[in-house]
Amino acid sequence: MLFGLLSALSLAGGWHLTQGTSGVGFGDLLGLLLGREPWHGATASTGEILIGSRLPRLAAGLAVGFALGVAGALLQSLARNPMAAPDTLAVTGGAYFAVTLVGAFGLSLPLWASGLTASLGGIVAAALVLALAGGAGTSTTRLILAGSAVALALQAGTSTLLILFQEETTSLFAWGSGSLSQLGMDAFRQAAPVVAAATVCGLLIARRLDLLGMGDDAASVLGVPVRSTRAIGTVLAVLLTAASVTLAGPIGFVGLCAPVIARLVGRRVPAVNRHAVLLPTAGLLGALVVILADVVIRATVGADEAMSIPTGVTTTLAGALVMVLLARSGRDSGPSRPPPGAAVTARSRARFVLVLVACSVLTAGTVVVGLLAGHQWLYTGDIVLWLRGDGLPLVELALDERAPRVAAAVLAGGALALSGTLVQATCRNPLAEPGILGITGGAGVGAVIVVTGLSSGFSSGATAAASTTTMLIAATIGSLVAFALVYGLAWRRGLDADRLVLIGIGVWYGSVSLSTFLLVRSNPWDTPRIYTWLSGSTYGRTWEQVLPVAGALLVALPVVVMVRRELDLLSLDEDTPRLVGVSLERVRLPVLLSAAVLTAMAVSAVGVVGFVGLVAPHIARALVGARSVRVVPVAVLVGALLLVLADTVGRTVISPAQVPAGLVVALIGAPYFVFLLARSRV
Repeated sequence: MLFGLLSALSLAGGWHLTQGTSGVGFGDLLGLLLGREPWHGATASTGEILIGSRLPRLAAGLAVGFALGVAGALLQSLARNPMAAPDTLAVTGGAYFAVTLVGAFGLSLPLWASGLTASLGGIVAAALVLALAGGAGTSTTRLILAGSAVALALQAGTSTLLILFQEETTSLFAWGSGSLSQLGMDAFRQAAPVVAAATVCGLLIARRLDLLGMGDDAASVLGVPVRSTRAIGTVLAVLLTAASVTLAGPIGFVGLCAPVIARLVGRRVPAVNRHAVLLPTAGLLGALVVILADVVIRATVGADEAMSIPTGVTTTLAGALVMVLLARSGRDSGPSRPPPGAAVTARSRARFVLVLVACSVLTAGTVVVGLLAGHQWLYTGDIVLWLRGDGLPLVELALDERAPRVAAAVLAGGALALSGTLVQATCRNPLAEPGILGITGGAGVGAVIVVTGLSSGFSSGATAAASTTTMLIAATIGSLVAFALVYGLAWRRGLDADRLVLIGIGVWYGSVSLSTFLLVRSNPWDTPRIYTWLSGSTYGRTWEQVLPVAGALLVALPVVVMVRRELDLLSLDEDTPRLVGVSLERVRLPVLLSAAVLTAMAVSAVGVVGFVGLVAPHIARALVGARSVRVVPVAVLVGALLLVLADTVGRTVISPAQVPAGLVVALIGAPYFVFLLARSRV
């Protein structure tokens, strides 16, 4: 079996060497090997291309794939969870954030120092995720939610740095999706010893890992030091991941695919289940996945076009597919239970009225502040004069630009909060939200297709005129397609809430990868604008983009009030609704469909904004109780308040520079998500 993997890897590597932007092909390389052409000298063009370009790229792919395969196998064994990987445990995100942070401050580090920086970032992220998830043997849903929370927080921080320090971090955006392009063999020579040493250390503890798979108690009885073994294994996995990130950037999901394929092979070849064989097998499979991904994309679109497509995009799509298949084939883990922090007692009607009035006043006050705040602060009298049409030209210009932005934030925040309330009640998962179910990502893909297509096919004026309606339609179609995909894949003799969340996360990862693919292939001059929109921004909003969100809310709110009883029953369990004559699927499908449409409208107005749909329903339930008729209006107001506040802070705190509202919300919402998960028993 190992011989077969080595043979396949040799063939893939040979194919890889024949590809490139130059005209050197298989015949030229064969002639070089047979001595028909010189390796060095004035006429040694083939040898120079091979040594200077193609061998470094191949070596990087082999080292990165092998490192991620071994790292994924270690993490899955330590967590006893087939969905543990450098990506799902936020190791890759931590390493990327650390490297970006150093680059943002203009520090130029040697390769070994960059590797150390990435390692520290990965170790901190992995430790946080494992602590939140509850250590080894935790449920799959809890582990993936913990990793997603930390990864989203790190992604928001990284995106903020990329936007605020564009000149210092220009080269890190494409690199952030994983690229095998190398300037020589120096980076490989420095990373290869780290990969080799970490792999050897992993093989030295292989016997401990075999026993650890029996459970902590059994392994301890058999003499295995459980804590030190887990600590050593985690450090080795992080070192391997950091080496790969330093060498080629964050190449996604190889650490998930390779060990899963290796364990599937272990069903036919039992020896692979021993870690002494599993680790090198996973490493070889990881190298094969990376090389084949690079070969296939270059063979499909050509070497010149493939230069602009990060290898990590292809591997992330493959990993998302594997994650969906794993979630679909896994056993049901039972309904999710609400965390103690979200368990609220019944609240009085007087309290509900008081909270509703207070939230309304706070939201209205924040809207006024949003209109006044900016690079040039205004007075309330300016707003009154503007409403009468008697304002000064400069004031009118400022308010004509700010008013649609504030309206977009208010309505989109309310729509996302309502969508999150519906998703949480339907899935009975207090940590679910439209983004985690893939709805936001699908809407983002649809909108990015329109933005990149229009920007390349029309002039700027035509693009602005045509994109509003087209983007709205595309975002709606994208969200509905993503919803249909997640719902259809999660359905298996019924709809399990945990399976729905896991498949939604897989679709979300895939949609983010597709958006990145479209972004890096778009006009480079449009990249900052599109990337800012993907981060969630109200910049340049118009009333035409705001009205559809208002219409969706006006239609959805009465419908939600009409099905408030069914929503309360759905949030309990699977059996209670049936006992009182409520058909689960007849209610669940329209409710989730409404959530998808609301999300699409919000994405078309403000871009991809996360966490509002998660945080707002929790705050509402803590304030007014769990009844849907009270949660919905309060959640809508809280969502509007959060997004308007985030937009105001983002465009004033470092004025004249601006931080997209979506990143501000993520930086606030991610810690709250982590807090909820730490207190939960999901």
